[in-house]
Amino acid sequence: MNKDLAQKISDLLARIKKTWTLLDLDSSKTRLKIIESEMSDPDFWKDPEQAKKTSKEHEDLSKELATWKKIQKETEDLLELAKMGEDVVKDYEKLLRQFEKLEFYILLGGKYDKANAVVAIHSGAGGVDAQDWAEMLLRMIIRYAERKDFNVKIIEISKGGEAGIKKAVLHIEGRYAYGYLKSENGVHRLVRISPFDAEAMRHTSFALIEVLPELEKIEDIKIKDEDLRIDVFRAGGHGGQGVNTTDSAVRIVHIPTNITVTCQNERSQHQNKATALKILASKLKLLEEAEKDEEKRKIRGEFTSVEWGSQIRSYVVHPYKMVKDHRTKYEESDPNAVLDGKLEGFVEAFLRSKA
Repeated sequence: MNKDLAQKISDLLARIKKTWTLLDLDSSKTRLKIIESEMSDPDFWKDPEQAKKTSKEHEDLSKELATWKKIQKETEDLLELAKMGEDVVKDYEKLLRQFEKLEFYILLGGKYDKANAVVAIHSGAGGVDAQDWAEMLLRMIIRYAERKDFNVKIIEISKGGEAGIKKAVLHIEGRYAYGYLKSENGVHRLVRISPFDAEAMRHTSFALIEVLPELEKIEDIKIKDEDLRIDVFRAGGHGGQGVNTTDSAVRIVHIPTNITVTCQNERSQHQNKATALKILASKLKLLEEAEKDEEKRKIRGEFTSVEWGSQIRSYVVHPYKMVKDHRTKYEESDPNAVLDGKLEGFVEAFLRSKA
């Protein structure tokens, strides 16, 4: 028997079990049983939207638990083979690499990291170039979410006059959606030859990405009716058939904090109001928990100017090609790939910097 190898495999098994505990996967098992009980109810599909969300949660939890059970079982089997004198070095190295990728989930241990995310994108300084840049970031976030197999829904969008967007709000649904996307919260800077400049001059544009977790229980947040100003108006822009035919869009202003939330892309005024209230509740909860004045200003929407000196990341397309995160110093040399949703390196670098 190769005692050293057997010990390494035994240590790996211990790490797997410890990570299972750190990720609280026993709670996930319990939650899965509750969901399966709900899904067996004959009335489960009476609310199709909620049923779809529950089914997605069931799918995500099932995959996560199956993955961890599989690697634990394979490691236990490998340990037995090592004890019998089998040469399993390559198999051990393969399992170790698999575990190190899974161990990354320990970094997603924040209070709201498992939650769905609400992502708002705002154009900043730079005129039409900034609005075009905001639309590029919108596509980047959507492409990244699709790579992670998250469900994405546009709940508000305001088109630019000539090109691009002034603002867009996305609801991104999936396990750990907020944990992955919180790295994108902040000002993003683009340097390129402007396609809107007849003289082909280099321009710098800015846009802001705001990322919030979607809270599960908004009833825990006390919102008084008298603290709200609710405006209803005709929806416009992105939407499916029948969306833009009634005054269904809703804007809610929380008077004490001046937080404003708009939702226009649901099918009815009632749905738009419900979605807007959920986003407002998330902002108010984070505002309540924020300790620093700067954090409070950001949550309220009183952001520092979306311009020079405030960016978290720079995307340079000309005169050279590079994307650099100013918080972690992580960088990549292919802006096109990053803008097509290849954000994994930036996300991991950010999460490790916070560990």
